[in-house]
Order: sequence, then C-alpha cells, then structure tokens
Amino acid sequence: MNFIGELAALATSFFFAMTALIFTSTGRMVGSQVTNRMRLTFALIYLIVLNVILFREPLPFSAESSRWIWLSLSGIIGLSLGDAFLFQSLVSVGPRLGTLLLSLAPIFGSIIAWIFFGEILTAWQITGIVLALAGIAWVVTSHEEPPNTPLGHTRRGVAFGMLAGLGQAVGLVLSKQGMVGEFSPFQANAIRMLAAVIFTLAWTVFQGNVSSTLTALREKPQVLGLLALGALVGPVLGVSASLLAVQHAEIGVASTLMALPPVIILPISYFAFKENIGWQALVGTLLAMAGVAILFLA
Repeated sequence: MNFIGELAALATSFFFAMTALIFTSTGRMVGSQVTNRMRLTFALIYLIVLNVILFREPLPFSAESSRWIWLSLSGIIGLSLGDAFLFQSLVSVGPRLGTLLLSLAPIFGSIIAWIFFGEILTAWQITGIVLALAGIAWVVTSHEEPPNTPLGHTRRGVAFGMLAGLGQAVGLVLSKQGMVGEFSPFQANAIRMLAAVIFTLAWTVFQGNVSSTLTALREKPQVLGLLALGALVGPVLGVSASLLAVQHAEIGVASTLMALPPVIILPISYFAFKENIGWQALVGTLLAMAGVAILFLA
C-alpha cells in the first residue's frame, strides 16, 4: 500500500518541531515579526530556485487562475498572518506550549468544515475535540510564568497560539481547494509563499518598520544563518510536505499525524531548553494528542 501521504505528514511534524525550536531562538534575538518577514523571504528564494530546477520556471505561471486565487489566500492567512501569531506565541510561552496550541488547527478545521461544508461531526469526533481541549487547557493552567515577566505574558502567548491554530486551519482548507487534481506541492507552496511575502512586505512598509527590521539584522547578523536554516526546514520542506500529505492522504489522518510536534518537542525542551516539565504538562499533552487522533480516526 502507498503511504506517501502518511509519511509526508510524519515528516511535516518533524520539520515543524525543528522549525519551532529555531524560530523561538531567532524570535528572542530579533523579535517575532522580523523573524516572520525574513524567513518568508528566504523561503521564497529557495522555492524559486527549486521550481527552476524541477519545472524550468520560477513560478507556475501556467496554473489556472482559480489555483492562484485559492493558494494566494491560503498563503496570506496561513503563512503570513497565522505564522506571525505563532512566532509571537513561541517567544511568549516557548516552543513546547506554542506548538501544543497550534494543534488546535485540526479542531478549528473540523468546525470550519462543519459550518461551511456541511460535514457532520460524529459522537466520537466530538469526544475527541473535548479531550483535546481538556488536555490543552490542563497544560495551559499548569504553565508557570517565567520570573521577571510582565503580568499576562502567558495569557497573551496563549491567545496568539490559538489565533495561529485558526490561521493554519483556514490555510489548509484553502490550499486543499487550490490543489484539486494533480498539482505539485512545490509549485503550490511557491504561490502561497509569494502571496505571503508580498502581503508581509506591504504591511511592513505601511507600518514604517523597514528601517527597524534592517537595524535589528545589522545588530545581530549571526541570526541570518539561523533564519536561513529555519526557512529551509519549515516553510520549504515542512510546508511542502504538509501539502503533499493533504494531497495524498485523508485530511483527517494527515492532520492527526501533522499534530505531533508537541510530543516531539517535549524531550528537546527538557534537555536543550532546561524547561521544567511537570507530570500535568506531560499527561495534558498526551491527552490532547489522543483527542486529536480520536477526532480524525473515528
């Protein structure tokens, strides 16, 4: 049996876990917004080169206009807005809790499909949603504010994480529409990334943050190497793998397997970031992952 979609989803989890760790570090060095702007720019450059090598054109200009519309909207909402919230969440509450909040994306996706596409939620799926929300709530309530942080720091990080999950859910639903039939994930990702870069840079100019971005990079030029690596691992390899997963596997199975970064990050946060992980956080994370699995495998 061909498991290319499932394997791609597992690879997505690994890539996104590594990306969360990298961008947590860069976000704390130069800020979450600078991180988002630069990693999108690096990723677009990578994808243009990759598309020239694979398809002899930098962007899929021959693709139908409907694909461009769906995938561009997906890029703006999922990559530009959604990931901007994610990076702020990672900086505020760390990679472990930030990626756990991102696992809300499958739940949001199910609710969107129920409201807009008439998909019926079974009793088991509703049970999965309740378990996932209970697990996440348990982890959030057991999270301790780091010393010397402003009041409400964790609350803001949690809010940003929830918005990141919503953005990713909407982005996946839109990308599914744009990839109907046979269409390369690398070409689809290039369209999404181009739209995200144009939107993000336009918003940066509108806010007058161009000079502050350049200043932050000049003051810490060593961050460019990490940003380049993170852009390759996440927006290029991770996002392309996620698109391959939703194209070749049932979206429920793919979403479940792509929701594993919080589990992958648990030991890394403990050993690399010296984060104190209590039994409540461990059990809550596993409960949330079980709920996500029940939601889509029921």
